[in-house]
Parts: sequence; C-alpha cells; structure tokens
Amino acid sequence: MTRDRKKGFTLIELLAVLAIIGILTSVAYPSYARQIVKARRVEAQLALLELMQRQEQYRAQHHTYGAFSMAASAADTGQFRTWLGNSAAASAYELDGDACPGQPVAACILLRARPGTANVNAAFADPECGTLTLDSTGAQGASGASARCWP
Repeated sequence: MTRDRKKGFTLIELLAVLAIIGILTSVAYPSYARQIVKARRVEAQLALLELMQRQEQYRAQHHTYGAFSMAASAADTGQFRTWLGNSAAASAYELDGDACPGQPVAACILLRARPGTANVNAAFADPECGTLTLDSTGAQGASGASARCWP
C-alpha cells in the first residue's frame, strides 16, 4: 500500500526557519547600525573639512572668520551650511562655527558637527564620538569617549 503524501512544510519546519531568520537578524542588525553611524560620521568629517576651506576663503576676503549657526539670521549663515543632506530634518548632524575659546573670531574659528540635535534628526546618536570639532589651527577633536573618531 502506498499513501499519497501531500507536499508542503510542517509547522515545525516553518518555526525552525523563522528561528534561524530571527537569530541571523539579531546578529546582523547591530553591525549594520554601527556601519550607518560610521558612514554618517565620515560625512560629517568631510563637511567640516569643506566648511573650513570655505572659512579660509571667507577670511581671505573679509579678514575674519564667519561665525554661523542655525539660530543666526539667514544673512549670516547664507554661505555656510548648517546641516548635512537635503533637509535639516533628514540630517544626522547640525553644523555651526564660533570663535575658539578665549580668542576673537577674527583669529580662530571652531567648527562643530553635533549629532541628533532638536534642529536635525533627533533620533540619530553617535555615543562613540559625540560632537566632532575642527578648528582653524587644524586641531580635530570629539566629545565622545573614543580616541579614534578622526582618521
């Protein structure tokens, strides 16, 4: 006697596949999230370097660096971008520039890329590096615990 066996999957086989997919996802997602943060950090670093070049051009024309922020008037910030990407809401970092501590803005500018502020995507965070900084002397820094934030 032969029995006709129906082709298909049993419930146990489906549960096993779902368990494997869940395990793979739980391992892969944190790595993916770290890579996204690293990519956005590099984008912020490049933006700071580009802003410093613009600041040097501005200084050559006006004999001072140009302080800027999202809170400043549009006339002051017009030549310096204050976020990355197409819109502030989609940006991971807010950019600003101000005088170096203890110095006038004509002598030194400190540029900052601050992650996940209220003016940009507040859900983004970079706990490893925090706020990235670059000043007109070439000093690069970060407010986070990691010393490997700049290449």
